[in-house]
Order: sequence, then C-alpha cells, then structure tokens
Amino acid sequence: MGVVVEFSTSKTGKHGHAKCHFVAIDIFNGKKLEDIVPSSHNCDVPHVNRTDYMLIDIAEDGFVSLLTENGNTKDDLRLPTDDNLLTQIKDGFGDGKDLVVSVMSAMGEEQICGLKDIGPK
Repeated sequence: MGVVVEFSTSKTGKHGHAKCHFVAIDIFNGKKLEDIVPSSHNCDVPHVNRTDYMLIDIAEDGFVSLLTENGNTKDDLRLPTDDNLLTQIKDGFGDGKDLVVSVMSAMGEEQICGLKDIGPK
C-alpha cells in the first residue's frame, strides 16, 4: 500500500490490452513498490485514516500509551522507526510537553506518522 509517485501506460499489445505501470512508495516503511495491470481492469485502493491521540506515556519496551477521544487508552502502538520523529517524540516527552501524535491506519496496519506540540504540561 503506497502513494503513487509514477504512472505510465503502454500501447495496446498483441493480446489486446494496454498496460498501466504504477510505481509507489509504501506509506509505512518507505519501500518502492511496482505493479503492472491491464488498463481495462480495476485497481483496489486502500482507505487510509489519520487520527490524533494525546501521548500519555512511553514504556521501556517502546510501546506508547495514547489517550483516545472517548477517554480510553490505546496501548498497542510502538514508537515510530523514523529517527527524526522518534527523537522529537522522546525529547518532547522528556521535556514534559503535552504532545499529540498522528496515527495513520490502513489495511490492518497502524503507525505513528506525525507529532504536534500543544505546549507545556
């Protein structure tokens, strides 16, 4: 599942169908993905959600505790693997700031993808 960064079509071949070539970057791990499909076929498109949660705690094992909109906690996400975002989260939390993390979810996967500093505690 990724963001399409390149798209091209080929002319009709000997089997009667033009081909569409897609190049995408995976939204969770950054890997390059490619697919070639007949232009007459449909393509599945994932539904991607982005939700903001207040960061409550960071456990020693790398899991975070997040406050949901309805007041429950969400404890099944790990810190992001992106070094820059990871550093911003750890430093901001260590400094006692109130942080809101953005979580992207699609096709059964979830990952922290952004951070908002809403001020000191």
